[in-house]
Amino acid sequence: QFLRRLAPRRGRCAFHRGALPNMKPSRAAATLLLDDALTKMIHRDGSKGSKHSKRLGLLPRGSHSCFGDFPADLAPQAWSVMKKEGAAALARSASAPGLSAPALSKSSAAQLTRATEGAMHVPFAGLGGRSRGLPAPPARAGSTRRRPLPPSEFRKFYDRGDLPIQVFHGAVGGKIAWKVDIEKLDYHHYLPIFFDGAREQEDPYRFLAVQGTYDMLEKGGPKILPVVPQLIIPIKTAMNTRSPVVMCTMLKIIQALVTSADMIGEALVPYYRQILPVFNIFKNNNLDLGDGVEFSQRKRLNLGDLIMETLEMLETYGGEDAFINIKYMIPTYESCIHA
Repeated sequence: QFLRRLAPRRGRCAFHRGALPNMKPSRAAATLLLDDALTKMIHRDGSKGSKHSKRLGLLPRGSHSCFGDFPADLAPQAWSVMKKEGAAALARSASAPGLSAPALSKSSAAQLTRATEGAMHVPFAGLGGRSRGLPAPPARAGSTRRRPLPPSEFRKFYDRGDLPIQVFHGAVGGKIAWKVDIEKLDYHHYLPIFFDGAREQEDPYRFLAVQGTYDMLEKGGPKILPVVPQLIIPIKTAMNTRSPVVMCTMLKIIQALVTSADMIGEALVPYYRQILPVFNIFKNNNLDLGDGVEFSQRKRLNLGDLIMETLEMLETYGGEDAFINIKYMIPTYESCIHA
């Protein structure tokens, strides 16, 4: 009763009757900011932060200054903690043809035995009649492993000041302030840039790109349909990163794209071969928790559920040819329309 008296009569207090059903859900960009803050609180050692991912080469590095990077010979400390380009690439298989016995050290029998076990085209790995033992298991294919995140065009355009947006620091997560009316923007130029920036993992690039994409899709109308072919490469690049956070963000954007205007679903059907292969890899990416609770469903961060929702929306809005094309790329998909 005391809290009810303190709350204004016509305010948006949660104690006011009927206030909770009318509350708008948090926007996607603000949700990402809150998730990052929660991750930093849980993992205080920085193992899940952006700095650790940069050291591993999974995230693009920022410039040392507004004029670019310092030379490596004049500023070695600026490059000492960074791995070389491509350091996070897939490791070479232990059974590769190049790892043969003649090319390795022969200092001792133990070294030779240990070096040649599992190598291709080597008939016997032991010496003195010793059994060669069990062959080495094949290396992991790495189909679900995170790929290095390539720098986006959005980062370059924003650093140069070529985008008509800025951050309006206000409520939790902030807002995006447009310097011009969204209806007056050239969608052929700006919408692919914002789609390309949706794979960024650093702020303010990610916040501005994701929220700007939703704003442009909301106000675009008939301007979006002619730009669909230019959006395929940014979507494919984001999905090929294999990063769950990036993929969930792009899946939500695809759902907003399909429902933003008429004929968008039909226009995406010819490009299923570029978009859906990664869907097939992560389609069954769910946790078997038994009677546990999957808390990622509250923020729609369950990758398997998001992929199924997106596929059903693509089939619903894609016309009569959508199902057969989805079935061709994802054989285990079952229609949500046809019985």
